[in-house]
Amino acid sequence: MFHVENYRGNKEDNYELVKKQLKALVEDEKNQVANLSNASALLNQFLDRINWVGFYLMDEKELVLGPFQGLPACVRIPIGRGVCGTAVQRRETILVEDVHQFPGHIACDAASQSEIVVPLIKNGEVIGVLDIDSPEKARFDVVDKQKLEEFVEVLMPYI
Repeated sequence: MFHVENYRGNKEDNYELVKKQLKALVEDEKNQVANLSNASALLNQFLDRINWVGFYLMDEKELVLGPFQGLPACVRIPIGRGVCGTAVQRRETILVEDVHQFPGHIACDAASQSEIVVPLIKNGEVIGVLDIDSPEKARFDVVDKQKLEEFVEVLMPYI
């Protein structure tokens, strides 16, 4: 059973705790949808000042909406479009302080002001992305980038 934690340490320590919680949630489950659902719910509970967190998964040559927490979202995103499609194309995490300054940004939620997208890479192929939006500009920093990439590394063997 999952128990909500009060994250009282510094940012790095809190991310370490959430990675341990993720491992406990997914290590005995083989179903991709269940694990992605719990991962998005965990991040939604852990991260403050966000308005959307979830996954887009590759389907043919585009991203398709997967498990998420937040308002209804764009269903399909072409590779190379928006922050998510660009992260797939570049095969790297993209941190955007102001989404209105990102060329080709796709506005699924008008409240979103900043965004971070981490690609999911398995066996050398991008299989999807973790996408997190915030209603605050510059919500995410290099610590979030590093620790969310580590979060994805913990998750990847279970999807």
